[in-house]
Amino acid sequence: MMAAPASNTNALPPLAGSVEAGAPFADFIWFRTGGAAEWLVRPKDIADLAQFLAALDPAIPVFPVGVGSNLIVRDGGLPGVTVRLPKAFAKVSVEGHMVRAGAAAMGITVASAARDASLAGLEFLRGIPGTAGGAVRMNAGAYARDVADILVEATVVRRDGRIETLPASAFGFSYRHSALPEGDIVVEAVFKGTPGDKTAITAEMDRIAAEREASQPLRSRTGGSTFKNPAGHKAWQLVDAAGCRGLKIGGAQVSEKHTNFLINTGDATSADIETLGDTVRARVLAQSGVELEWEIERVGVKA
Repeated sequence: MMAAPASNTNALPPLAGSVEAGAPFADFIWFRTGGAAEWLVRPKDIADLAQFLAALDPAIPVFPVGVGSNLIVRDGGLPGVTVRLPKAFAKVSVEGHMVRAGAAAMGITVASAARDASLAGLEFLRGIPGTAGGAVRMNAGAYARDVADILVEATVVRRDGRIETLPASAFGFSYRHSALPEGDIVVEAVFKGTPGDKTAITAEMDRIAAEREASQPLRSRTGGSTFKNPAGHKAWQLVDAAGCRGLKIGGAQVSEKHTNFLINTGDATSADIETLGDTVRARVLAQSGVELEWEIERVGVKA
C-alpha cells in the first residue's frame, strides 16, 4: 500500500496546535485503509484554525475530516492539508431549546445532551456515527429525519480564514448534501429541539440503538451507508436483488447483514473497497436500471 510522502512542515504557516507530516489515515478512519495525509493539522481552537488558513497558500487544498465514518481515502494518500478538530471542539451545551455543539462532538453526545434537557427532535442523531461537523456538511440523517430539520445556524471557518456564522438556509441542503464549498470547515452548530418527555425521548434513542445493532454490521470495519437511497427505492434492496449480498473483491465484502454496507474483512485496500462499490453499482444498473450514487465520500490519489 502506497502512502503520500512525508512533506516538510516548514512549508506551512505557524500553528499553535499540532502538524504531522505523512499521517496514515488507516490509523483512525472506520475502514482502517488508505494512504497518508500529506499534512494532518489539529488546531488548538477556532482562532488558531482561522489564522492558519488565512496564511496558508490558497493553492494548497484543505480537507476536513472527523472520525472518518463515511469516508474512503485512496491508497495513494491525500495531498494538501487535512484538518482534524481535536477534543477542544467537542463541547456541547444546552441553551433553552437549543443545543450548541462543537463540530468534533459525536452525534450520540449531542442527542444525549438534548435528552438530558428533555428536548425532543434530536433522537435520530443517536444513529449518526459521525461528528456534528460532518453531519452538517453532508446533511446526515436517519429514521426519517436529517440535519436540515434541526439546524438553526453553524459557524464556519472559510478557506481564506474568515469566520462566519451562517443560518441553516445558507447551506443549500438537499439529500445527504450541502452547498458548503470545499475547504470550508464547520466548527460549531446550533440545533433546535422541542420540549418533550424525557422517558419517551430515552425510549426512542434506545429503540434506534437496538435497531442499528440488529440490522447493521457495527462491529466490522465499515464506512456506514455506502449508497444514497434513490427516489422510490431502498439502496439495500436494489443491491440484494442484484445478487450482491456477500460479494467479495480482495479483502472487501458486501455485508451479509446489511447490503448497503461494505466491510473490510481484515486485509482490504481502499482500492478493493472502491472497486467493490463500483462493481455493485454496475450490477444494480444492469439488473434494475437504477444508477446508485455513492454516499461514502471518496478522496485522495489512487496508488
